[in-house]
Amino acid sequence: MDDRRVRELVPATIAAMRRRGADFADAEDAVQEALVQALERWPREPPRDPAAWLVTVAWRRHVDAVRSASSRRRREEADHALSTRQAEDRAHTYPGVTTPGAQGLDDTLELFFLCAHRALSPSAAAALTLRAVAGLTTRQIAAAHMVPEATMAQRISRAKRTIAGRRLDEPGDVATVAQVLYLIFNEGYRGEVDLASEAIRLARQLHRAVDHPEAAGLPALMLLHHARRPARFAADGALVPLADQDRSLWDAHGIAEGVEILQCALSLGSLGPFQAQAAIAALHADARTVEETDWVQIAGWYDDLLALTESPVVALNRAIAVGEADGALAGLAALAEVAEDVPRRTAADAYMHEKAGRRELAAELYARAAGIAGSLPEREHLLRQAARLGGGDARATSDRCTATRPDGVV
Repeated sequence: MDDRRVRELVPATIAAMRRRGADFADAEDAVQEALVQALERWPREPPRDPAAWLVTVAWRRHVDAVRSASSRRRREEADHALSTRQAEDRAHTYPGVTTPGAQGLDDTLELFFLCAHRALSPSAAAALTLRAVAGLTTRQIAAAHMVPEATMAQRISRAKRTIAGRRLDEPGDVATVAQVLYLIFNEGYRGEVDLASEAIRLARQLHRAVDHPEAAGLPALMLLHHARRPARFAADGALVPLADQDRSLWDAHGIAEGVEILQCALSLGSLGPFQAQAAIAALHADARTVEETDWVQIAGWYDDLLALTESPVVALNRAIAVGEADGALAGLAALAEVAEDVPRRTAADAYMHEKAGRRELAAELYARAAGIAGSLPEREHLLRQAARLGGGDARATSDRCTATRPDGVV
């Protein structure tokens, strides 16, 4: 059986364990052990009822652990707490949540809100969501985040301790869950698990379970960005800017699905940041060539997005859109209102000066931007831009800028 199909059973299995009396941390540990056993045994001995098999094996693991580490009194207290929690949970409803057609969606939704609890940091919430909702192992999560397995294990353990015994006695915050999933999506495509694809799968689940505009805007945005993935990098790993991408490589089905979800979300009349970002992505996807891009509409959507978020990064992107719609001088004027320490501001400054015909200054700014780039592909791209404009020893200029950074990391 496909390991993704196995992982899809995890939320319902954890929920079944909790209904039987296990707390979240113990249930999640037992289910992970059962999951490993399933991946080993099911290819040889596929069960007739995979969900029941996972619950049975996980519960046995949990009982063994309780017998070795817990007293009878603690088990009685857990049973009492479970009865109380069940009574309260039956009276609890999430605002904006539809009645799902399957118990599995209820279970997944509860874990979404629990893992995105306000007591957790964004990184901890993301790790716990990947573990409890996506069903990934600690090793897989650590590899995806490029940290040692022991470090990730400690992060997850701390997160589970933080939410231990907490009930969902407050309305679930859909916006927080969406932010956690978008954080996972932006982690990219590293390791054996494609976090971007996994985030899209989880966002679809949230969208099915929740009647909320941003729960629809999120998968729309992810799908529209993800559709351009095949064209984002050249064969040698070099970053390909949007304007230079081969648009025939874009995933037309992903774009169509994203646009359809977005249109439904916008029809609800409650605009949020994910919907606005998805609308911008849709306008880019709709242009058959870079020359056909509707920059006037894009700049208008950035105005809406900036009003919603007041984000300096949004202000930076808006300045670029204004420059494309109204000319380089208008873009530079908008860029002047953006703080100089905003990421990629120097690169945007270089682009606008090149667009205004100031090639020498643009080359210098490209080299300077390379020195503070956040990734190696981005740095190499900016160095190529500087060299293209005759920027002399752009790499030496970049290295000098890198040496002056507080962290010294490219």
